[in-house]
Amino acid sequence: MAAQARTVHRLKVTLREVRPAVWRRIEVPSEMKLSKLANTLEAAMGWLGGHLHVFVVGRQRYGQPDPDWPTGELDERSVTVADVLPFVKAKLRWEYDFGDGWEHDVVVEAIEPRQAKTRYPVCVGGQRACPPEDCGGPGGYEELLEALADPDEPRHEELAEWVPPGFDPELFDLDETNAALRSPRPLPGW
Repeated sequence: MAAQARTVHRLKVTLREVRPAVWRRIEVPSEMKLSKLANTLEAAMGWLGGHLHVFVVGRQRYGQPDPDWPTGELDERSVTVADVLPFVKAKLRWEYDFGDGWEHDVVVEAIEPRQAKTRYPVCVGGQRACPPEDCGGPGGYEELLEALADPDEPRHEELAEWVPPGFDPELFDLDETNAALRSPRPLPGW
C-alpha cells in the first residue's frame, strides 16, 4: 500500500460503440477506491451520476452490493485502482446506466510517481462531448445525432429542444472537465 500512495494511474477511458470516439485521459491516485473512481469517471466523461454502474475485470464484477438483490458483485468500496489494474496495459470495463447500456473501456497507460503540485484526480486530455443522459444508448445517440444534423428530419425540432442547451457533440472542454472533477459528487445510496 505504501508504494500505491506515491503513484498515480494514467487511464484512458473510451466510450464503446460511439464513433467518432468519445474518450478521456485521466490521472488518479493508485490507492483510490473503485467507488470513488466511479464518481471520477462520471465527472470526467460528463455523466450526471443518476444511474447504477458496475466494474468488470475478467469475470469478476465490482459494484454497490445490495443485500436485497444479491448479484455476486464484490464491494467496490473494498478495492483500489491498483488492486484491479496492477500494471500498464491492464484493463477493465465500466458499465454505466444499465438501461441505456453505456460501456467504457478503461486501460492503464502509465503508473507514475505523483507530482507534488498536481491535484488528483485530473483530466489531461479528451475528445468529443459525452452523449446526453437517457438518449437510448449508442444506437439512440446515433439516431439523435442524425436528427440534429438534418433540419428536415421529422424529429429535428423535438430533439433539438430535448438536448442540453448548447450541446455540441464535437466539443470537449478540458477546463470544464477538471472543474467537474473538483465538484463534490455524492456516492449514491451510501
